[in-house]
Amino acid sequence: MIVLGKVQTLKAVRRTDFGVYLKELEETSEEEVFIPRQEVAQDLEMGAELSVFVYRDTEDRLIATVHIPKLTLGNVAKLKVVDVTSIGAFLEWGLQKDLFLPFKQQVGKPQKDQEVLVGLYIDKSDRLCATMKIYDMLKCDAPYKQNQSVSGIVYSIKPELGALVAVEDGYHGLIPTNEMMNSIRVGDQLNVRVKNIRPDGKLVLSLRKQAFQQMEDDATKVMNLLEAQGGTLALGDKSSPQEIKAQLGISKASFKRAIGRLLKEGAISLTDTGIKRNW
Repeated sequence: MIVLGKVQTLKAVRRTDFGVYLKELEETSEEEVFIPRQEVAQDLEMGAELSVFVYRDTEDRLIATVHIPKLTLGNVAKLKVVDVTSIGAFLEWGLQKDLFLPFKQQVGKPQKDQEVLVGLYIDKSDRLCATMKIYDMLKCDAPYKQNQSVSGIVYSIKPELGALVAVEDGYHGLIPTNEMMNSIRVGDQLNVRVKNIRPDGKLVLSLRKQAFQQMEDDATKVMNLLEAQGGTLALGDKSSPQEIKAQLGISKASFKRAIGRLLKEGAISLTDTGIKRNW
């Protein structure tokens, strides 16, 4: 069966003035697909095999091409928005005919020249379209291990859960609400740590490094703020989590660990109003 939206190997069976018709290797059906003559060599022999992508042209005719697009059925990829119209957006994916992204399949409002993470699906009219609703297209068999650093793109935010992330453009990831220390938006490209792996294979992610590494970064933040404020800082044990987060962007527990490290090193001292730099 010739499959719309996928790369497949077909064989040339007959030539016309305008191109060549291709069929399945096993010839289990009479179905054929046309490939334009400019895409094949003039001396192509009948019976020769070609690796092609099958889609619909501007007149909705089934057609094959040797040019493999950036996105195929069952996968996700980041594509550039080339136009936004009254019916939806159009994306550049490496073929002459741009890929259509309907309004109903959008998350947020994609703008021209923006890159969006999308999957490919076949709509009710048997046409290839893009969707930003990619949850069901991501996989759960990621090859990553606990505490490994990975990159991902935020494709949805659920207040009750956190930020849904496509890890390395292909795997399920979640930054839980309690790990979202910074302002995160759909479309953000993030470097994250695999905090743990759920029994179903989905990845739980963290914006923070392992505790011993994160403590170093947090201590640096404290020292930088002390420097900026002339060597004193009105933050301490009695400061609220909100105050600490507003000034340093970290939790109170992380602040206390960083302060403990700096005290041990002799870099700071405690005062009645907070902390001061010793050197």
